[in-house]
Amino acid sequence: MAAKPKQSEQLLAAPGALLLRDRLASGALDALALVESYIARIAERESQVGAWAWFDPEFARTQARALDAHRRAGKPLGRLHGLPVGIKDIIDTTRIPTENGCALDAGRIPFRDAWVVARLKKEGAIIMGKTVTTELAFMQPGKTANPHNLSHSPGGSSQGSAAAVADGMVPLAIGTQTGGSVIRPASFCGVTGYKPTFGAIPRTGILPQSPSLDTVGVFAGDPGGAALLAEVLFGYDAEDPAIHPEPSPALVRATRTLPPLPPVFAFVKPPGWADADPSLHAAFDELVAALGDQVFEVTLPDVFTAAAAQRQTINASEMAYHYYRYWRDGADQLGPQTRAGIEKGNATAARDYLSARDVPRVLNAALEEIFDRCDAIICPAATGPAPKGLDTTGDPIFNGLWTFCGTPCLTLPLLIDADDMPMGVQLVAARGNDTRLLRTAQWLHDWATGGDTTTKETS
Repeated sequence: MAAKPKQSEQLLAAPGALLLRDRLASGALDALALVESYIARIAERESQVGAWAWFDPEFARTQARALDAHRRAGKPLGRLHGLPVGIKDIIDTTRIPTENGCALDAGRIPFRDAWVVARLKKEGAIIMGKTVTTELAFMQPGKTANPHNLSHSPGGSSQGSAAAVADGMVPLAIGTQTGGSVIRPASFCGVTGYKPTFGAIPRTGILPQSPSLDTVGVFAGDPGGAALLAEVLFGYDAEDPAIHPEPSPALVRATRTLPPLPPVFAFVKPPGWADADPSLHAAFDELVAALGDQVFEVTLPDVFTAAAAQRQTINASEMAYHYYRYWRDGADQLGPQTRAGIEKGNATAARDYLSARDVPRVLNAALEEIFDRCDAIICPAATGPAPKGLDTTGDPIFNGLWTFCGTPCLTLPLLIDADDMPMGVQLVAARGNDTRLLRTAQWLHDWATGGDTTTKETS
């Protein structure tokens, strides 16, 4: 068997969110002390990384002091008690600017929290600040740089959330994905990014770009941290038509539970594989060889070839509708990438849009046969390491397919290129099978990082 592929060790030494949660709950760590450590890190690095659209250290301290007093009074603690969380700047926050990365929304201050922010507060999280988004969460880059190499892209559009977690400015953050805006920046920045099944987390109070695709996702240092944050955010909200009243899955328990047998992976070379970076090809050759009999290769049916273009048709059409006021009131103030996306939507025929809306049912039916044979699909999270330059967010070709299908996916920072830039390993499970995805991801994380894959403590 080949040696396990090289991986980035930058984040592996940092305390995971689950450990921090337990220390905060027991009183071994005060929320204020934890917040101060992150404030110091932001003060040291923000001028270089540019992860924050809005940050007020005193606001973070005030929340931490209140939570410490709450714990000392012996009152019940929320599931995220004292944990700081970064919030993507398209997610509404009461009396805190939410400017959507857009000059036309400069100075916008909501009077109501988004559903996810209200849930965070209820569970004792600290709203650390607002993280940078690309313009209107599309492909016009923001100011953020990649913490691993400041001359390289952090991805998009949840670039600030990924970079803040990667640089140790915050243990957890929230983003959104319409194409690849959770998985790709997580891959580029070397963190765990998790996009749940479509419709798992309510989007009320979040800028809508393409409601048929928009999905809330999370960033953390490891699968356990991603599971902790996502489990809190799963829920029902009647204001979001994509959400159905269902029991929330036990995601954290899934990461604390061993699979009954070592997991089996289906290695997929998705459309666009031939154009991916050679270092990515080599890294996956090593990974597949190291997994040995636990992986088999499968070729996606031809119906997947046009999926990227079909997803873009839906994205552009719905974007043109939801962003019409920006187009009407200030098209000349929008970046060229944003204008191009809206223009594409303006020119799309209704028949093409409606036809594309039918495609995910066909794709998911084709995926059923693959998922019947494996615990998860394994594939790249991006076409290679983060590209050089801050004028691009990278190619979403390896992400948009799974967003289009609505399947849950997660990327692990397990690979590096010759320049020590991270490359993510993406796992994909069937729609609604988020617990199996998290359990399998934790196993792969432990296997690749030298952890114990034979025993697991209970949560």
